[in-house]
Amino acid sequence: MPVKKKIVLVGPAYPYRGGNSLYVSFLYDLLKDYYDVKVVNYKLLYPSILFPGTTQNDVSGHILKEVKSTRLINSVNPFSWFKTANFIKNLNADLVIFDWWNPFFGPSHRMISQLIRKKYKNRIVFITENVISHEARFIDRFLTKIGLKNADCFIALSKVVEETLKNYADKKIYRSALPVYDCYNLEKGIDSNEQKKELGYNENDLVILFFGYVRKYKGLNVLIDAMPQILRNHENTKLLIVGEFYDSPGRYIEQIKNLNLENYVKIVQRFVPNEEVEKYYSAADIVVLPYLSATQSGVLNIAYGFQKPVIVTDVGGLAEDVIEGKTGYIVAPDSPRAITEAVEKFDNAKDKTDYKKNIEEKLKDNLFSKFPSLIEEILNTNK
Repeated sequence: MPVKKKIVLVGPAYPYRGGNSLYVSFLYDLLKDYYDVKVVNYKLLYPSILFPGTTQNDVSGHILKEVKSTRLINSVNPFSWFKTANFIKNLNADLVIFDWWNPFFGPSHRMISQLIRKKYKNRIVFITENVISHEARFIDRFLTKIGLKNADCFIALSKVVEETLKNYADKKIYRSALPVYDCYNLEKGIDSNEQKKELGYNENDLVILFFGYVRKYKGLNVLIDAMPQILRNHENTKLLIVGEFYDSPGRYIEQIKNLNLENYVKIVQRFVPNEEVEKYYSAADIVVLPYLSATQSGVLNIAYGFQKPVIVTDVGGLAEDVIEGKTGYIVAPDSPRAITEAVEKFDNAKDKTDYKKNIEEKLKDNLFSKFPSLIEEILNTNK
């Protein structure tokens, strides 16, 4: 049996929670059958003073993917960057892949990649989930430029990321995508109506789900503004908001009160552990992502994992993953009316459109599954 080529994957993994950790874990799981993959993880991801949530660790009772990793990187301690670089150099890998998603990690990525650059000439790859943060400032653009400096090539996870990358580096850009996150389907054959009842809904209620961290750029206020007109069209509609608030919850609660929506909106205001995600998606009829800006979204990929249709705004790369009228609906951003019209389209079509089958067909061309061949192409190109 031939010896597998060795890949170093630098990024967050368990025990960290969230989409970036989940992505790295999925990537490891996919590549390990083809390559000898070593994951270099963080000892400290964000200093607690900079983290807006309750905890950075996954405190779920059910661990989705526990990846074996070496925890070395402290994002704010340069001594750990030297230690990490030496560790990576000693692995004598064929390729080093950095997972990039936030300018905050610009200094650490720059230093580590600079220290290993001589050893790994033409073999440093940056996967870009995002290029720059959604609420970018001048310092973010600067940190992004220095952080990406030593990449020999990039793997972009959406077209909009690919286009943005061209402003930061004149390097080869490959394309991939987020995986379908079907890992939350812990109980097979779960009954949607039973889940609705468990959450206090009736079987004939039309349940709209907003899921994930709440931040201004996610446009939750626009979805709430759409609810009065949605209710005039469909009085049995319910809005289910599930996620930890990184934005002030008071403004949304006040908005709900002012619009007299208290009886139609339920808020689950916390980070949802892995074992509870299923009940919210299973109870939903459709998942709405009313984002004001975006690249791609794990929330959409979780929805597809549950074979749920979506309504997404035409921002970033969200629309790339939606087939209009078949897997969901694409609407203009910052428009309650557009969301209302999409809900109307869904309600009129839901009994005659096989969204589940359409989503299954759509997922057959998911680029993530082709990642091993993409890595082989990069290895052969950068010999």
